[in-house]
Amino acid sequence: MGFAEYLGSLAGKRVFVVGAGVSNTPLIEALLGAGVDVTVCDRRMREELGAAADKFEADGAGLRLGDDYIDNIDADVVFRTPGLMPWNDCISAAAANGAVITSEMEVFFDVCPCPIIGITGSDGKTTTTSLIGDILKNEGRTVHIGGNIGMPVLCKADSMNKDDIAVLELSSFQLISMKKSPHISVVTNISPNHLDVHRDMKEYVDAKRNILAHQGNSDRAVLNLDNAYTRAYAGEASGETVFFSRCEKVDNGVFLKDGTIHLSQGGCTEPLMKTSGLYLPGLHNVENYMAAFAAVRGLAGVNAMQKTANGFSGVAHRIEHAKQLRGVRYYNDSSASSPSRTIAALKSFDKKVILIAGGKGKGVAFDELGKAIIAHVKTLILTGMTAWEIRESVENAPGYDGKPDVHTHENLEEAVIAASEIAEAGDIVLFSPASTSFDSFRNFEERGEAFKDIVRKLGIRDWAIRSRYGV
Repeated sequence: MGFAEYLGSLAGKRVFVVGAGVSNTPLIEALLGAGVDVTVCDRRMREELGAAADKFEADGAGLRLGDDYIDNIDADVVFRTPGLMPWNDCISAAAANGAVITSEMEVFFDVCPCPIIGITGSDGKTTTTSLIGDILKNEGRTVHIGGNIGMPVLCKADSMNKDDIAVLELSSFQLISMKKSPHISVVTNISPNHLDVHRDMKEYVDAKRNILAHQGNSDRAVLNLDNAYTRAYAGEASGETVFFSRCEKVDNGVFLKDGTIHLSQGGCTEPLMKTSGLYLPGLHNVENYMAAFAAVRGLAGVNAMQKTANGFSGVAHRIEHAKQLRGVRYYNDSSASSPSRTIAALKSFDKKVILIAGGKGKGVAFDELGKAIIAHVKTLILTGMTAWEIRESVENAPGYDGKPDVHTHENLEEAVIAASEIAEAGDIVLFSPASTSFDSFRNFEERGEAFKDIVRKLGIRDWAIRSRYGV
């Protein structure tokens, strides 16, 4: 069944779409274009939705807005936005009354005509997704990248061909209710994350596990052997299990030995490339490369892997080099919304950095981050709701002797200016928040762009001062 046929199957049914954000807006437009009876539900008020609300109504949608937007849902089909858990009382009540609860991504799995590679994990999934997409493109394949990144893919399904490949980043929020699995499922790693939304760590781990729960005998699971959670998933994979590892040699997969990444299959090992030739820094990125190589084996050759590895410049907001100013390098790692991501970023550099961190918490402890900060940070600059939690994790960490110096500032702009005033030629300023953006920004992309804009203005200010005083 294609997407057009699916839309036809909704004739005469009442469809509620919960959330009028980026992923659901094209879906709403497609439903309305097919003459489906649609009600758009969103927590935001009409003035916040602005022109989008006017357009939805002009196209024939009903609106339910404000705090009671999902109370007493009376629908045949409900499209759940990823951030709204399926066990939510209102969603559960709708299901009990006979509504089919689904999502844009679940329907895509039903109508997609081509093989799907799905990538999840606590860290590294966006970089790994992008690497896989680039390798396949360098092999000459037609690739559609989406899911938790890029443009929504559901409305493009009917333009896809059976020989194409869909490469999807999948979050725990999307996976928790999935009833199908990708043909190739990749799990980069698992560590505590999103515990402000999930009921407990077990639910989070089980949601990630769901990426391979519905695989068949001909499918592939790509797992991180070095992570206890993902290693345990191997016993549940129905098809081929492929491991990647920085620490151990594996018989079927990808591993690192003596600074060289090797491919292995059926007892045969082939050196692929030295890590010194990888464009992206850090051992965590070595893992991302290995996960990608393991995923595309059989779909792309060594030449495509090597070409991608040598030229892939990374993804925006992930240890992205923002600017060099008077000998100081500024890096934007705004996507680091968890302590583990920031720890990985700190370990990517061969010297201590000036770290800017803080934001809104996820219910995850900062104890390990405190230890990493002592080891890898020369000056710590904090802002946002988690500033005091991060500060306490440093001050309570074993071996803390008053270093690094810790400064707290009201907002991101003040924090960046403070870092620029402290930094000297040769220093690295790393913006890696270890927290979400939602205390001050809509998402990590907006936060990262704000950081880069502040740094850009630093350059303008610096140029103006030097011009004025002739220095």
